[in-house]
Amino acid sequence: MKLAAVSLLVASALATAVSLSESRATTGSPGCGTSHWFNGITQYHSVDVPSPTSADPNHTESRSYSIHLPSSYDAKKPYPVVLGFHGSSSIGLFFELDTGLSGGKYSNGTIMVYPSGLGGAWAGANYSTASIPQDLAFISTLLDELRNGWCVDDSRIYATGMSIGAGFVNTLACSPVGDNFAAFAMGSGSFYTDNGTPTASCTPARTPLPILEIHGGSDTDVPYAGGQGEGGVEPAIPDWLATWTARNCPNAQLTNTTETLFDGDVHHTTWSCGAATGVVEHWKVDDMRHCWASTTLDFSQIAAGQGPTPIDGSTLVMGFFARWVKP
Repeated sequence: MKLAAVSLLVASALATAVSLSESRATTGSPGCGTSHWFNGITQYHSVDVPSPTSADPNHTESRSYSIHLPSSYDAKKPYPVVLGFHGSSSIGLFFELDTGLSGGKYSNGTIMVYPSGLGGAWAGANYSTASIPQDLAFISTLLDELRNGWCVDDSRIYATGMSIGAGFVNTLACSPVGDNFAAFAMGSGSFYTDNGTPTASCTPARTPLPILEIHGGSDTDVPYAGGQGEGGVEPAIPDWLATWTARNCPNAQLTNTTETLFDGDVHHTTWSCGAATGVVEHWKVDDMRHCWASTTLDFSQIAAGQGPTPIDGSTLVMGFFARWVKP
């Protein structure tokens, strides 16, 4: 693909992302009308979550998250919400900084939320501190808090993440809590809970569920071909994609298109099911390691020992989200 065409693709995705908050009229959540101070600056909160594993019905555990409102936040206008889930040994702040998703370039007119996992990780790996029920309860409680405290468009709530955070985004999509979301996007995902083994479990709350995944062909932490990972068995990414296309399109209406870009380094495939065009989308970057795809150097790329990538993950994620509204 020529540079001009690539630039047009990126510009189009950005324009779509910017229009995320302007695409349709909607009824807001109970939090509409509540004003907030210091909009445009990330603020930190905690929420008490009922413990699903405690015999005491009054037992709660405190969980933390941060929220970034648009600087022009209007308390009477319903906004889309994107939840961003960090990788292992991390917190929400680092994912926010690494992806740049709070910047107006990506999320103008969008409420960005960054939960933090217990012990620096999310449920699903053998090293996780929290159980899957604990983290699902956290996100369910957090969504209620967001709806009650801010002006949220309930049909435009999205989830994205990297590594174990991406794996937990997949866990959300495979659970009843996933019905709260319009679409899911994952980067370098470690899908320990959806790996095709007998213990794996996935029952999406509805179909089709829009899914985007970006992965590096040179990722040695979460290998593209799958196998034993740091936190358990990981599926081969092509097998995982095939499983999701089958879930989303069980009636054999599936079609797909593939394009190869950047002198053969990038492979972009979309799958459609009837009228649900591009309901599953995948970007493979052959020489990308375990990081968040970015055309400018980010922290995860430095940690992976590599430079910028030909594609920009944050642009692609927000552009993907802009296409989907929860039915």
